[in-house]
Amino acid sequence: MQPILKINLTTGESESFTIPVDWVRDYLGGASLAARILYDSLSSDLDPLSPDAPLLFLTGPLTGTSGPAVGRFVVCARSPATGLWGESNIGGFWGSELRKAGYDGLWVEGCARQPVYLWIEDDQAEVRDAVHLWGLETYQTQEMIIQELAIKSKPRVAVIGPAGESQIPFASILTDHGRMAGRTGMGAVMGSKNLKAVALRGSGYIPVASAIYTKLRSESNRILRNDNFSNTAREIGSAAIADYADYLGEMPKRYYQDGVFDGVDKVSGSTMTETILTGVSACHACVIACGRVVVLPDDASEAPKKRKGPEYETIAGFGPNLLIDDLDFITIMGELCDRYGMDTISLSNIIGLAFTLFDQGIIDVSDTGGLTLQWGDKQMVEELVHMTVRREGFGAYLAKGSLELGRQFDAAELAVQINGLEVAYHDPRGASGMALVYATSPRGACHNQSDYFLVDIFGHVEDDLGMEYFERLAGAEKSRNVSIHQDWRTVFNSLVMCLFANVPPETVLELVNAATGEEYSLEELLRVGERAWNLKRMINRRFGLVRANDSLPKLLREPYQDGGAEGYVIPLEEMLEAYYSARGWDSETGMPGVPKLNELNLGWVERSGD
Repeated sequence: MQPILKINLTTGESESFTIPVDWVRDYLGGASLAARILYDSLSSDLDPLSPDAPLLFLTGPLTGTSGPAVGRFVVCARSPATGLWGESNIGGFWGSELRKAGYDGLWVEGCARQPVYLWIEDDQAEVRDAVHLWGLETYQTQEMIIQELAIKSKPRVAVIGPAGESQIPFASILTDHGRMAGRTGMGAVMGSKNLKAVALRGSGYIPVASAIYTKLRSESNRILRNDNFSNTAREIGSAAIADYADYLGEMPKRYYQDGVFDGVDKVSGSTMTETILTGVSACHACVIACGRVVVLPDDASEAPKKRKGPEYETIAGFGPNLLIDDLDFITIMGELCDRYGMDTISLSNIIGLAFTLFDQGIIDVSDTGGLTLQWGDKQMVEELVHMTVRREGFGAYLAKGSLELGRQFDAAELAVQINGLEVAYHDPRGASGMALVYATSPRGACHNQSDYFLVDIFGHVEDDLGMEYFERLAGAEKSRNVSIHQDWRTVFNSLVMCLFANVPPETVLELVNAATGEEYSLEELLRVGERAWNLKRMINRRFGLVRANDSLPKLLREPYQDGGAEGYVIPLEEMLEAYYSARGWDSETGMPGVPKLNELNLGWVERSGD
């Protein structure tokens, strides 16, 4: 691993931080290593938006190596949305460029007196004025910085928009063609430091330990080119799952209250492919290319405007979730959120809650400033997006997140969130493993700490990891499976490898050993994921997490009256008991005890008083 560049924006001082060798072996990189690096900085009373709060951009040992979908990096901090551990995974080219500049990470502390951006060219770092960029949307900021730097080779730029500047708790960070660090509010942390952007240009070589790595990554890319899942992601995008998810009751409608919506077929990935898709986009050296490039009918001209097409979560959130079946409109809302720098999952969820509160008579026009909130009202949805980023009128309530919106009107139980993070659009009533995934995720209701819905829906299990097959709506018996899958996905978030990289575990193991020079067994590699999962659990305990936090919101505990999951009630308590047992955690506290911590070489955590 290369050093981390550490910059204090208050003082302007910078230094190199060398990662201890034993940390690298125990955590590899990415979000796992970030948790170890930041552990001592994450005190229980730390304000996530204070100058003292650290913000860490970190790559992994495979980032930028042209391996199977490894152009990614992570952004980590204490989350302003949840108050818990915050991490967000992002693709594009920025992470690869950082490694070529000679660094594996960027550690930012302090707060600049006025807006700035960082310019890093190889091993030289410069703090530049960004007052003229403050207030600009993300794509415009990217272009202005590229023009301002005026270098022959295009720099890579990670930016925040107006949402990050105003520290909205679900603000995101954007780079390249709409690649987003969307969840847990990392854009707000960046904005709290008056840091508008980080621009990079590197000319160095990304190191690997063994020359055999080149052969292995070529073979793994061939696997992806011939993989059905990868080909589907390329041809139809992440929204390829929409039709089947709808059929199984795994896609929520009308804010998690309906199992059926007649307009679903109008907003599926297949419909996008047949109507507005004009091309694809890829992250660094990725053979999957799941990104969508679209042109809307109104954009038709001699030089049609090419837009980023929405992925599944944006389609479900601004579509069936709000009873909207207009794919063009959903595309525009996704782009608008990207330009403002806001997470589409959280914002569409929050708007869905607002519509529910109005629909149930909990709020009325006297609360909304005269606005009538009705399902399917596209004009109103767009107006609420603008009002949210400006914290204007009723938008000031939305800008606080769904939990605070619910609390404001004594209806917090209706907010579909867990630990302050809005639930993604993979309903556990249609894929029961997601109940445990959401309830126990270290960053709140997250579908990327384990995309177990794919296991539930398609029945694919990794035998090499000790997983077994269980029915889609099975209960406690699948708890051990879920814990294994969480650990394995934590390995992916350490490398940092895209979850779409559907390569066999043994192939992943070979890549890791060739890149790092280590000699992990598959069991040891899985243990890396388990160690990080437990460390993040202990960090969250420091932040006040208790067993009662492992829960589901009210609407997810109620059965659907129609659709593919009709009548199913999630047996969460039985699943949790089995889950704690599988993890070796105390069933009363829901926390790892001293024996488990010692087993994972985490005994130092307990000795530190946490």
